[in-house]
Amino acid sequence: MPTRLRKIALGAGSLVATAALSVAVTTAATAHPRPPARGATELGDPDYGVCRGTNPACYHDWGNFNSSAGIKVLVYTHTAGPRHANLGSALGPGLDPPLTDANAAQQGMIALGKKYDFTVDWTEDPAQLATPAQLFKYNAVVFLSTSRDALDDAAQTSLRQYMRGGGGFVAIHNAFGTEYNWPWYEGLLGGANFYDHGSYQAGTVETVDRRDAATGTLPRRWNFTDEWYNLVPFPSKVRVLAEVDEKTLAQGVTGNYHHPGHGDHHPVAWCQYYDGGRAFMTTLGHGQTDFDPASTDTGVQYFQQLVVNGIKEVSGVEPFCR
Repeated sequence: MPTRLRKIALGAGSLVATAALSVAVTTAATAHPRPPARGATELGDPDYGVCRGTNPACYHDWGNFNSSAGIKVLVYTHTAGPRHANLGSALGPGLDPPLTDANAAQQGMIALGKKYDFTVDWTEDPAQLATPAQLFKYNAVVFLSTSRDALDDAAQTSLRQYMRGGGGFVAIHNAFGTEYNWPWYEGLLGGANFYDHGSYQAGTVETVDRRDAATGTLPRRWNFTDEWYNLVPFPSKVRVLAEVDEKTLAQGVTGNYHHPGHGDHHPVAWCQYYDGGRAFMTTLGHGQTDFDPASTDTGVQYFQQLVVNGIKEVSGVEPFCR
């Protein structure tokens, strides 16, 4: 090849390589949010030993679910430590035990199911999660403000097999304060855990990804009141869907154990594929009426849309984590 043509070809190859690198960097930035501006930034890169992230190849579509027959959801609220007020008193054993008006979060989830066409069972009994066959009855398993060691060995094994069989998992609020000493569960949460929180206060949520089914109906910015969890570790290899604008928190974001907050990128909702299944997470959901579909608070209504759409997308009736 003449020297001049060879130089042109090499130049074109460099342009292609540069473009490919640009695409790769853009893709990586989407799946891997920038590290927090403040807080714990040097935590290494934990490996949870599973396929996880935003790549659909991590999902196992093995025919264990039929969403065309309707969505069935199990809401699990077992607490072995702090108990949020909106859960009310601890529930009795078994599936669908009696509820009182004080069990506001459970009652709200049942009402949301009736409003948005999904069936809800509820329990705080680990025995109801003891076998994969029990969990495969449900399109989604929702951990709603569980705490500490909420699962025994049989339930841990079943949850893992359920996810490996293509299950759907939804973590709400203090699900992040659960099973701290089980690395697989930390990975299920997106490689994140609750560390502390500041005051329960009003703030502004920014919907940073409106392509996703969970957030597509939400405005760019909306007001909500919560505890605004600070996280250690910070979520990784996930698609961040919503963040809180820390500048709108009048009482600040510094937590009771002195976490300084996450700065410009403080996530409150995200999604990922994990070990064969689908997982959707939100740290929101502290308030007494957050799950009540009769609430007239606009921010609460947006939060409920986030939760309901998250359930639908992990159940496969809406596109997941795109």
